[in-house]
Amino acid sequence: MESEEDEAPHLHSKRSRPTNHIAQFPSTSMQDSSFKIPILPAELITEILLRLPVKTLLKFRCVSKSWLSLISSSGFVKTHLSISANNKDYTHQRVILSFVQPEYNLKDCSLSSLLYGSVTEALDLDYPMKNPHQSVWIVGSINGMICLAIEENALFLWNPSIRKFKKLPDSRPTLKCGYYFMYGFGYDELHDDYKVVGIFCTFGSGGSYDVEVKIYGLKSDSWRNVDDYQGGVLLNDSGKFVNGKLHWATTAGLGMYNGWEIISIDLTDEKWGKVEQPCYGEGRIDFVLGVLGDDLCVLCNYQRTWAEVWVMKDYGVKESWTKMYSIRCPNDPGKYMFSPPLCMSNKGEILLVFGSIFMKYNPDDDSIKYPEVTNFDACLEAEIYIESLVCPLLQTEPMTQEQ
Repeated sequence: MESEEDEAPHLHSKRSRPTNHIAQFPSTSMQDSSFKIPILPAELITEILLRLPVKTLLKFRCVSKSWLSLISSSGFVKTHLSISANNKDYTHQRVILSFVQPEYNLKDCSLSSLLYGSVTEALDLDYPMKNPHQSVWIVGSINGMICLAIEENALFLWNPSIRKFKKLPDSRPTLKCGYYFMYGFGYDELHDDYKVVGIFCTFGSGGSYDVEVKIYGLKSDSWRNVDDYQGGVLLNDSGKFVNGKLHWATTAGLGMYNGWEIISIDLTDEKWGKVEQPCYGEGRIDFVLGVLGDDLCVLCNYQRTWAEVWVMKDYGVKESWTKMYSIRCPNDPGKYMFSPPLCMSNKGEILLVFGSIFMKYNPDDDSIKYPEVTNFDACLEAEIYIESLVCPLLQTEPMTQEQ
């Protein structure tokens, strides 16, 4: 079965851990009848376990059958995920990065260290089908699971924290010369299902093109066609997941970048829609869709000299678009553009990637700080993922032997 070992190679969270001496007992002989080890209530044990990092929980499954059953239960997995996701210090979140040079590779680093520490290290990841000569693309991350695309047609759902992955069935339709494809990864909360949307575009003569859309559901482990595509040619790469929908920027035709729009597909009813844009103003602008917190955002690169971040604070309401940040480029404006913001710290700073550097921008005093990251060069993509116990394998699929 397509899967890796079960124990994470590294989870370098700075979250404080319980000490090894929860209680101190006086030195005494085991024959002393007055010596009793206190037994914690089961409810309290559960509450303690729910707040532990994934790597520790993977080890604790070996303590007893009851602990194995508890930690493996769907209720525990969901509650642990919720507690970790709501940690405002980001101690359970990491940033995954894709690289092209000198070879194709994935790395990750601690998000809390980037935001609040002094130095962090980017660590190499052993991902499915790792090959320095094969391209790897981060489609998206939901609830600790990452969707990866290797080369043109190999798709994986992968949880690096528990080192489990699933290879998806082949998704590509029969395509002719002159085509491209985009994917998006999201979660259908109503049906408790993880879904991947693939958009495949084939170009013809005279600027014509045909679009075919397919959607994959983890529960059915299969692809289906989706009709009534509402957009044009896609501008951004992977779909951005917000409010139960995946979003892409599209334009009317190949090479026509003056007019563009934001389209969406609802993962619950699989219907298409459009999102109205903010009023950006005039001038040559490069647009990139992103997600900031739980909100859809647009990052505008103005002639690669400065950037603005617009956030839709009330989803679906055009008037709620708000220009949150205006950031100057730090150096060499002709070489790099800003990526969409990754997150906001509890101090109000936003974290971005600009070429080969991370940046923390503080809107209060218009200052920029540069977190030091070792083993890091210019990355192609950056995505936040949360450490979780969510498994991409179906319950009916056999699990491989654990390490």
